[in-house]
Parts: sequence; structure tokens; C-alpha cells
Amino acid sequence: MTAYDRRLVEHLLPAVWDVEVAYGLRNPQAPDADMPKGTVDKRSADRLFAHLAGWKGCELSVAERRALFLRYALDWPDDHIAACDSVSDRAVRYRLERGVGKIAAYLNGVPYVDGYDKLKSAA
Repeated sequence: MTAYDRRLVEHLLPAVWDVEVAYGLRNPQAPDADMPKGTVDKRSADRLFAHLAGWKGCELSVAERRALFLRYALDWPDDHIAACDSVSDRAVRYRLERGVGKIAAYLNGVPYVDGYDKLKSAA
């Protein structure tokens, strides 16, 4: 099973709001363009669609959803998000960390543990 980590979730989040972002995403499982076509690992071929479902199905607070939207859809820096929400930069970073971690845990089918995103994959 494909493991979703923080890096992958952050990489895919902009595609939730901008479909054109998907055109720039590279599938690391795909062969080089000049290579003959072969088989593709079907378990990792649908990462983008699974991720989009993760955004809709994951239990996120309104503050976490808002911070994720402002960062990954509008590309706002922490200080702009903090000023808009009347909170500290630290609070924004915490909301982003929790939001990304919750999505990764949801997509991996495991419970989210605050501050811990080295999830053990099933062997």
C-alpha cells in the first residue's frame, strides 16, 4: 500500500483547488518519456484522486481548513494568514502541521497522533 507522508500531501494540496496544478505533477512511478511503455504500479497511480478524497473526508477543524486553503490555494505566507485570522505565526504553523498530518494519517488509514508523522506501514 502506498504510504502518504507530509511531503507528498503538501505537494498535492494545491491540486485540490486548482486543476491545472495536476498538469505539472510528475508521477515518480512513470517511465521516462523516451523509454518503452511498461507496467505501472497500480497502487500508486491514483495518488492524486485519493488525495482529493482525503481533503473532503478528513476531519479537520475550520481553522485548519482555512489555514490549509490560504497556504496551499492562495500561497499566503504565515504572517499574512496570522494577520487575517488575528493569531500568531506560531498558531498558523501549528494549524498547518496538524492539518497536513491529519490528511496523511487519513489517507494511510491510521489514527492521527499529534506531532508524530512517522507512521508505521503494514508489512
